[in-house]
Amino acid sequence: MLRTMLTTRDTDRLPTITRPSRSSSYENPSLDGYTDLARRPERKRAPRWMALLLFLVAVIPVLILAIMGMVYWQARTDEAREVDAIVVLGAAQYNGRPSAVLSARLDHALGLYRNGYAPVIIVTGGRAPGDAYTEAGTSEQYLLDRGVPPDAILMEDEGRDTLQSMEGVAAVADGAGIQRVLIVSDGFHLFRAELMARDLGLTPFSSPATGSPIEPWSGEEFSYVIRETGGVIVLLPRLLF
Repeated sequence: MLRTMLTTRDTDRLPTITRPSRSSSYENPSLDGYTDLARRPERKRAPRWMALLLFLVAVIPVLILAIMGMVYWQARTDEAREVDAIVVLGAAQYNGRPSAVLSARLDHALGLYRNGYAPVIIVTGGRAPGDAYTEAGTSEQYLLDRGVPPDAILMEDEGRDTLQSMEGVAAVADGAGIQRVLIVSDGFHLFRAELMARDLGLTPFSSPATGSPIEPWSGEEFSYVIRETGGVIVLLPRLLF
């Protein structure tokens, strides 16, 4: 009855009621925040190779300095103790006459032998192209001339570098039942030599030669330390894998 009483003009005055849309923020106002986030551009991440490069740039100098420190530390550490054999790493010889560096190593080993640190000395080093004598043969004669009996000297006379010499020492030691060795060389040489010996199954210790013309803390020693640091880095894959 009420509807019939309203005129057409009256109905035009009535407010229009609209139903809110299901997608409006009225029903779910929290959607506005998610919509804004969706519209924001994603941040680009740095490529993995770049992260790896930055890591290496940070780590490599630290690794180099750490190895140099260990080379110096071993060069100043005398681990002399009773062992199965003393190992003398070779150096230059001149027509059967040991260089000043090799003489210093042999004199130091001779002192250790006379003091009872080991019953045997293993001399090392092969022949350079054009040489008539091996480093090991020259070292053997040097020790014989100073009273070491022939049966107290073992020889590795094939090695042309430290690794080859240590591999030869390991073979000689295995045949003679030798396990614990005391390596004699210039101090800067000992850290890498011990790493090699341990990798070859020996139990190594070391004693730096005194009286070498390559003086501790000299520029000449520093140049050898740099070379030894590079040698250790090259050796790492063999030790790790």
